[in-house]
Amino acid sequence: MVHQEKQTSSQANGHRSPDPAPRLGPSFWRREALAGTVSFFAIVYIIIVNSSILADAGIPQEAGIIATILASAAGCFIMAFWGKAPLIIAPGMGINAMFTYTLVQGMGLTWQQALAVSMMSGICFLAISLTSLVEKLREAIPSSLQEAISVGIGLMLVLIGLHKGGVILPDPASVIAVQSFADPGVIVTLVTLALTCILYMRKVPGNLLLSIFGGTLLAFLFGVKPSATTGFDGFSWSSYGEVFGQLSVKGLPVSTLIVSVFSLTLVIVFENVGLINAQLNMSGKQERFKRAMQATSFSVFLSGFFGTSPTVSTVEAAAGISAGGKTGWTSAFTGILFLCSLVAMPVITLVPDQAVAPILIFIGGLMMPSIRSISFESMEKGLPAFFIIAFIPLMHSIVDGIAIGFISYALFHIAVGKWREVKPLFYLISLLFVLHFVLQAI
Repeated sequence: MVHQEKQTSSQANGHRSPDPAPRLGPSFWRREALAGTVSFFAIVYIIIVNSSILADAGIPQEAGIIATILASAAGCFIMAFWGKAPLIIAPGMGINAMFTYTLVQGMGLTWQQALAVSMMSGICFLAISLTSLVEKLREAIPSSLQEAISVGIGLMLVLIGLHKGGVILPDPASVIAVQSFADPGVIVTLVTLALTCILYMRKVPGNLLLSIFGGTLLAFLFGVKPSATTGFDGFSWSSYGEVFGQLSVKGLPVSTLIVSVFSLTLVIVFENVGLINAQLNMSGKQERFKRAMQATSFSVFLSGFFGTSPTVSTVEAAAGISAGGKTGWTSAFTGILFLCSLVAMPVITLVPDQAVAPILIFIGGLMMPSIRSISFESMEKGLPAFFIIAFIPLMHSIVDGIAIGFISYALFHIAVGKWREVKPLFYLISLLFVLHFVLQAI
């Protein structure tokens, strides 16, 4: 009775702690601390990888490192105290590629404008998570297209990784050329990729982080210099002041802004809906779905202010859940460790592209199993999925790849007389993508 009264009191006070008081025994703290630590070492590689991708958008690497750490820590704390689930929040792989290589390099946005788009996408995501619209969106878009988006983004990560690692180069004759295997950078990239795969298959704890360390050591031995020019003596926090809160839509056409926010929101929503649902099932906390979605959406909103690409609920949270994480305290411990990593920033800037690129390639490979859920027996369903998978990397644009897939799906179903199988909301989304191409042509 006493425990029930305490729990009722906690509920009346708005659940200010990530977990009700009756569970806060020594074994509880050990379990949650261990799970949070495991989650941190599973995801800590994102600090290096994300800052490297942000640097391609023009954000100084030192500032990108700080932004990644602060956004991840804040996201984990929000998940802990609002979502109350053992999920880990950090900048999303694939979405950061969309931020840099589609919004900035592809559509011509400045990184300040792209940060504003991220913030607005967070507002849209939050509005969706507060209503039933998130379920309607999930139901309106065929699962084959949702899976195809994951595969297409995965292939784009592979292409980016091969380029960053120096394995492939632009070629006017054949579009892409393979770099000589005598190049030290190519050797470091390929050996580190092999190391990454082996450590992962052997289920070595902190495998991706260890791979980055191993790649950095190999780069040093082969004389490959890091992409960053700073080190222990040259690192400075001053660059972050030029990034924090610097989001702006000045000079951005309204049509481009609308298309950018819509496309980014679409990808963020689908990335989180499926992953959060699966991980909450894994942890036995399915009732936390709505709160977890809201916590994630608010962290997306904050990421624009911190100066990084949108955050998501990461797949690496499964490591902490497997280690026994049950509550929001798992996320809280991970957030604390993210803040502690601030002291390691001078070391982080010494990591070369050749140690980061294999991680991008490997994560792209992890996204490939989604293709098993796509049926190619019905061509009106299979071809649009194929278009998304092929066009995202080949056109080097996540937005354009998705747009072609959605438009063709609607068109093919009308052509074969199966237009009733497509939900009206999907037709509306497809028309918006048509408008996207029309506006680009004007």
